[in-house]
Amino acid sequence: MTYCVGMLVDEGLAMIADTRTNAGVDNISSYRKLHVTKIPGDRVLAVATAGNLSVTQTALALVAAGIKLPDSTAFETLQTAPSLFRAAQILGNALATVRATLNSPPTPTADSLNVSASMLLGGQIGGGKMGLYLIYGQGNFIECGRDTPYLQIGELKYGKPILDRALRIDTPLAEAVKLGLISFDSTIRSNIAVGPPLDLIIMPRDELTGAERRISADDDYFRDLGRRWSEALAAAHRAMPDPPWVDEPREDPRPGIAIVR
Repeated sequence: MTYCVGMLVDEGLAMIADTRTNAGVDNISSYRKLHVTKIPGDRVLAVATAGNLSVTQTALALVAAGIKLPDSTAFETLQTAPSLFRAAQILGNALATVRATLNSPPTPTADSLNVSASMLLGGQIGGGKMGLYLIYGQGNFIECGRDTPYLQIGELKYGKPILDRALRIDTPLAEAVKLGLISFDSTIRSNIAVGPPLDLIIMPRDELTGAERRISADDDYFRDLGRRWSEALAAAHRAMPDPPWVDEPREDPRPGIAIVR
Protein backbone atom coordinates (compact mmCIF):
# COMPACT_ATOMS: atom_id res chain seq x y z
CA MET A 1 0.00 0.00 0.00
CA THR A 2 1.04 3.63 -0.01
CA TYR A 3 -0.03 7.10 1.03
CA CYS A 4 -0.31 10.14 -1.24
CA VAL A 5 -1.70 13.59 -0.62
CA GLY A 6 -2.31 16.71 -2.70
CA MET A 7 -2.88 20.11 -1.08
CA LEU A 8 -4.36 22.89 -3.22
CA VAL A 9 -4.26 26.34 -1.61
CA ASP A 10 -4.44 29.90 -2.90
CA GLU A 11 -0.67 30.11 -3.43
CA GLY A 12 -0.40 26.85 -5.33
CA LEU A 13 -0.26 23.07 -5.09
CA ALA A 14 1.95 20.58 -3.24
CA MET A 15 1.85 16.81 -3.71
CA ILE A 16 3.65 14.17 -1.65
CA ALA A 17 3.85 10.39 -2.13
CA ASP A 18 5.73 7.68 -0.30
CA THR A 19 7.56 4.90 -2.14
CA ARG A 20 6.85 1.77 -0.12
CA THR A 21 5.34 -1.26 -1.81
CA ASN A 22 4.75 -4.51 0.03
CA ALA A 23 3.42 -7.94 -0.76
CA GLY A 24 3.61 -9.18 2.81
CA VAL A 25 5.89 -8.25 5.69
CA ASP A 26 8.81 -10.17 4.17
CA ASN A 27 8.54 -8.59 0.71
CA ILE A 28 8.90 -4.82 0.99
CA SER A 29 10.45 -2.65 -1.70
CA SER A 30 10.41 0.91 -3.02
CA TYR A 31 8.88 2.26 -6.23
CA ARG A 32 8.37 5.84 -7.23
CA LYS A 33 4.67 6.77 -6.97
CA LEU A 34 4.90 10.44 -7.98
CA HIS A 35 5.27 10.99 -11.72
CA VAL A 36 5.84 14.47 -13.14
CA THR A 37 5.25 15.84 -16.63
CA LYS A 38 6.74 19.25 -17.45
CA ILE A 39 6.75 21.35 -20.60
CA PRO A 40 8.34 24.70 -19.71
CA GLY A 41 5.91 27.56 -20.21
CA ASP A 42 3.08 25.20 -21.17
CA ARG A 43 2.27 22.76 -18.37
CA VAL A 44 3.30 21.06 -15.16
CA LEU A 45 1.42 17.93 -14.12
CA ALA A 46 1.98 15.45 -11.30
CA VAL A 47 0.36 12.04 -10.96
CA ALA A 48 0.48 10.13 -7.65
CA THR A 49 -0.59 6.49 -7.61
CA ALA A 50 -1.85 4.04 -5.00
CA GLY A 51 -3.11 0.48 -5.08
CA ASN A 52 -2.11 -2.42 -7.30
CA LEU A 53 1.30 -1.51 -8.71
CA SER A 54 0.88 -3.49 -11.94
CA VAL A 55 -2.42 -1.71 -12.63
CA THR A 56 -1.03 1.80 -12.09
CA GLN A 57 2.19 1.14 -13.98
CA THR A 58 0.33 -0.36 -16.94
CA ALA A 59 -2.14 2.53 -16.95
CA LEU A 60 0.67 5.09 -16.99
CA ALA A 61 2.36 3.18 -19.83
CA LEU A 62 -0.88 3.31 -21.82
CA VAL A 63 -1.16 7.05 -21.21
CA ALA A 64 2.43 7.58 -22.33
CA ALA A 65 1.71 5.68 -25.56
CA GLY A 66 -1.55 7.55 -26.12
CA ILE A 67 -5.22 7.04 -25.26
CA LYS A 68 -8.08 7.39 -27.74
CA LEU A 69 -11.14 8.60 -25.85
CA PRO A 70 -14.66 7.76 -27.08
CA ASP A 71 -15.29 11.34 -28.23
CA SER A 72 -12.05 11.61 -30.22
CA THR A 73 -10.36 9.99 -33.20
CA ALA A 74 -6.86 11.00 -32.11
CA PHE A 75 -4.56 9.52 -29.51
CA GLU A 76 -3.94 11.83 -26.57
CA THR A 77 -1.31 11.96 -23.81
CA LEU A 78 -0.62 14.14 -20.80
CA GLN A 79 1.72 16.15 -23.05
CA THR A 80 -1.09 16.94 -25.52
CA ALA A 81 -4.15 17.23 -23.25
CA PRO A 82 -5.68 20.70 -23.76
CA SER A 83 -6.91 20.99 -20.17
CA LEU A 84 -6.48 19.43 -16.76
CA PHE A 85 -10.00 18.02 -16.98
CA ARG A 86 -9.06 16.26 -20.23
CA ALA A 87 -5.92 14.89 -18.59
CA ALA A 88 -8.11 13.44 -15.83
CA GLN A 89 -10.31 11.81 -18.47
CA ILE A 90 -7.25 10.26 -20.13
CA LEU A 91 -5.96 8.81 -16.86
CA GLY A 92 -9.41 7.58 -15.85
CA ASN A 93 -9.88 5.83 -19.17
CA ALA A 94 -6.49 4.13 -18.84
CA LEU A 95 -7.20 2.92 -15.29
CA ALA A 96 -10.63 1.57 -16.21
CA THR A 97 -9.24 -0.18 -19.30
CA VAL A 98 -6.49 -1.96 -17.36
CA ARG A 99 -8.83 -3.07 -14.57
CA ALA A 100 -11.39 -4.34 -17.06
CA THR A 101 -8.71 -6.32 -18.90
CA LEU A 102 -7.45 -7.95 -15.70
CA ASN A 103 -10.99 -8.85 -14.61
CA SER A 104 -12.01 -10.35 -17.96
CA PRO A 105 -13.53 -12.86 -18.12
CA PRO A 106 -15.41 -12.24 -14.85
CA THR A 107 -14.60 -15.57 -13.20
CA PRO A 108 -14.42 -16.18 -9.44
CA THR A 109 -10.63 -16.29 -9.73
CA ALA A 110 -10.53 -12.97 -11.56
CA ASP A 111 -12.90 -11.38 -9.11
CA SER A 112 -10.65 -12.40 -6.21
CA LEU A 113 -7.68 -10.61 -7.76
CA ASN A 114 -7.10 -7.29 -6.01
CA VAL A 115 -6.91 -4.78 -8.85
CA SER A 116 -7.92 -1.73 -6.84
CA ALA A 117 -6.05 1.41 -7.81
CA SER A 118 -6.45 5.16 -7.70
CA MET A 119 -4.57 8.29 -8.71
CA LEU A 120 -4.18 11.93 -7.84
CA LEU A 121 -3.67 14.34 -10.73
CA GLY A 122 -2.63 17.89 -10.01
CA GLY A 123 -1.12 20.80 -11.87
CA GLN A 124 -1.84 23.46 -14.45
CA ILE A 125 -1.96 23.65 -18.24
CA GLY A 126 -1.38 26.88 -20.15
CA GLY A 127 -3.84 29.59 -19.24
CA GLY A 128 -6.17 27.16 -17.46
CA LYS A 129 -6.79 27.09 -13.77
CA MET A 130 -4.68 25.05 -11.37
CA GLY A 131 -6.52 21.98 -10.10
CA LEU A 132 -6.37 18.67 -8.27
CA TYR A 133 -8.36 15.51 -9.09
CA LEU A 134 -8.86 12.14 -7.43
CA ILE A 135 -9.28 9.45 -10.09
CA TYR A 136 -10.92 6.17 -9.08
CA GLY A 137 -10.15 2.78 -10.56
CA GLN A 138 -13.51 2.73 -12.35
CA GLY A 139 -12.39 5.78 -14.35
CA ASN A 140 -14.58 8.43 -12.72
CA PHE A 141 -13.06 11.28 -10.74
CA ILE A 142 -13.75 14.18 -8.40
CA GLU A 143 -12.18 17.63 -8.18
CA CYS A 144 -10.72 19.20 -5.06
CA GLY A 145 -12.78 22.09 -3.72
CA ARG A 146 -12.08 25.17 -1.63
CA ASP A 147 -13.91 23.95 1.48
CA THR A 148 -11.62 20.92 1.83
CA PRO A 149 -8.44 21.89 -0.02
CA TYR A 150 -6.78 18.49 -0.14
CA LEU A 151 -7.25 14.98 -1.52
CA GLN A 152 -5.70 11.71 -0.34
CA ILE A 153 -5.33 8.15 -1.62
CA GLY A 154 -3.98 4.99 -0.04
CA GLU A 155 -3.50 4.71 3.72
CA LEU A 156 -5.10 8.04 4.47
CA LYS A 157 -6.75 7.65 7.89
CA TYR A 158 -3.72 8.37 10.09
CA GLY A 159 -2.71 11.53 8.26
CA LYS A 160 -6.19 12.97 7.78
CA PRO A 161 -6.82 14.54 11.23
CA ILE A 162 -3.96 17.08 11.02
CA LEU A 163 -5.14 18.23 7.58
CA ASP A 164 -8.76 18.47 8.72
CA ARG A 165 -7.80 20.63 11.69
CA ALA A 166 -5.12 22.86 10.21
CA LEU A 167 -5.21 23.12 6.40
CA ARG A 168 -7.28 25.93 4.89
CA ILE A 169 -7.53 27.39 1.41
CA ASP A 170 -5.59 30.49 2.54
CA THR A 171 -2.82 28.49 4.23
CA PRO A 172 0.58 29.61 2.83
CA LEU A 173 2.08 27.03 0.47
CA ALA A 174 5.16 26.52 2.65
CA GLU A 175 2.95 25.82 5.67
CA ALA A 176 0.84 23.42 3.61
CA VAL A 177 4.00 21.45 2.80
CA LYS A 178 4.84 21.37 6.52
CA LEU A 179 1.36 20.07 7.38
CA GLY A 180 1.63 17.45 4.64
CA LEU A 181 4.93 16.19 6.05
CA ILE A 182 3.47 16.04 9.57
CA SER A 183 0.63 14.03 8.05
CA PHE A 184 3.20 11.61 6.64
CA ASP A 185 5.13 11.42 9.91
CA SER A 186 1.91 10.43 11.72
CA THR A 187 1.09 7.82 9.07
CA ILE A 188 4.56 6.28 9.03
CA ARG A 189 4.49 5.91 12.83
CA SER A 190 1.18 4.02 12.73
CA ASN A 191 1.35 2.01 9.50
CA ILE A 192 4.19 -0.21 8.35
CA ALA A 193 2.81 -0.16 4.80
CA VAL A 194 3.90 3.48 4.39
CA GLY A 195 7.53 4.56 4.48
CA PRO A 196 10.26 6.81 3.11
CA PRO A 197 11.75 7.99 0.93
CA LEU A 198 9.03 10.51 0.11
CA ASP A 199 8.69 12.35 -3.19
CA LEU A 200 7.51 15.96 -3.10
CA ILE A 201 6.63 18.52 -5.75
CA ILE A 202 5.72 22.16 -5.07
CA MET A 203 3.91 24.07 -7.84
CA PRO A 204 3.31 27.81 -7.33
CA ARG A 205 0.11 28.99 -8.98
CA ASP A 206 0.38 30.36 -12.55
CA GLU A 207 4.15 29.81 -12.79
CA LEU A 208 3.95 26.47 -14.70
CA THR A 209 6.96 25.20 -12.77
CA GLY A 210 7.48 22.55 -10.14
CA ALA A 211 10.25 22.13 -7.60
CA GLU A 212 10.86 18.46 -6.81
CA ARG A 213 12.57 16.94 -3.78
CA ARG A 214 13.15 13.43 -2.44
CA ILE A 215 12.99 13.21 1.35
CA SER A 216 14.86 10.28 2.88
CA ALA A 217 14.37 8.77 6.31
CA ASP A 218 17.45 10.62 7.59
CA ASP A 219 16.49 14.01 6.12
CA ASP A 220 17.39 16.54 8.80
CA TYR A 221 14.27 18.66 8.41
CA PHE A 222 11.86 15.70 8.30
CA ARG A 223 13.41 14.09 11.38
CA ASP A 224 13.38 17.37 13.31
CA LEU A 225 9.78 18.03 12.26
CA GLY A 226 8.68 14.63 13.57
CA ARG A 227 10.51 15.15 16.86
CA ARG A 228 9.04 18.62 17.36
CA TRP A 229 5.54 17.40 16.51
CA SER A 230 5.78 14.58 19.07
CA GLU A 231 7.02 17.01 21.72
CA ALA A 232 4.28 19.52 20.88
CA LEU A 233 1.58 16.83 21.19
CA ALA A 234 2.97 15.67 24.54
CA ALA A 235 3.10 19.26 25.85
CA ALA A 236 -0.42 19.95 24.60
CA HIS A 237 -2.06 17.00 26.32
CA ARG A 238 -0.15 17.67 29.54
CA ALA A 239 -1.36 21.28 29.50
CA MET A 240 -5.00 20.26 29.25
CA PRO A 241 -7.03 19.78 32.45
CA ASP A 242 -7.74 16.28 33.69
CA PRO A 243 -11.38 15.12 33.56
CA PRO A 244 -12.99 16.63 36.67
CA TRP A 245 -15.06 13.53 37.36
CA VAL A 246 -12.16 11.07 37.59
CA ASP A 247 -11.49 11.75 41.30
CA GLU A 248 -15.08 12.28 42.33
CA PRO A 249 -16.42 9.98 45.08
CA ARG A 250 -18.13 6.89 43.71
CA GLU A 251 -21.12 5.32 45.35
CA ASP A 252 -20.68 1.87 46.85
CA PRO A 253 -23.48 -0.57 46.07
CA ARG A 254 -23.98 -0.88 49.84
CA PRO A 255 -26.27 1.88 51.18
CA GLY A 256 -24.59 4.85 52.86
CA ILE A 257 -21.01 3.97 51.79
CA ALA A 258 -18.98 6.10 49.38
CA ILE A 259 -15.65 5.18 47.79
CA VAL A 260 -13.10 7.99 47.58
CA ARG A 261 -10.02 7.57 45.41
